[in-house]
Amino acid sequence: QVQLVESGGGLVQAGGYLRLSCATSGIIFSLNVMGWYRQAPGKQRELVASITSGGSTNYADSVKGRFTISRDNAKNTVYLQMNSLKPEDTAVYYCNTFYNPRSWGQGTQVTVSS
Repeated sequence: QVQLVESGGGLVQAGGYLRLSCATSGIIFSLNVMGWYRQAPGKQRELVASITSGGSTNYADSVKGRFTISRDNAKNTVYLQMNSLKPEDTAVYYCNTFYNPRSWGQGTQVTVSS
């Protein structure tokens, strides 16, 4: 059974930072490309960042230079360091496998106040 458990969200002022974590189980984590996604109210879920098993990364233009995705294959965990947060980053953040996404976890709410 696949489990994706996101944590680390919260309320932060614009310009602040947060570090999200996603603990996984039920997948061969080290072989999977992992992604962080977000869904703002009234909008579709979008890919924010992805990381290959070897550590190569890609970012949405809207977060490039501010967010950093990383992974710890020994802990089956993927992280998202978010700096210089903006109100438009407010959303529920989810992690999932990039290819053949599994059932979504509960996500973690990030709220950035202006």
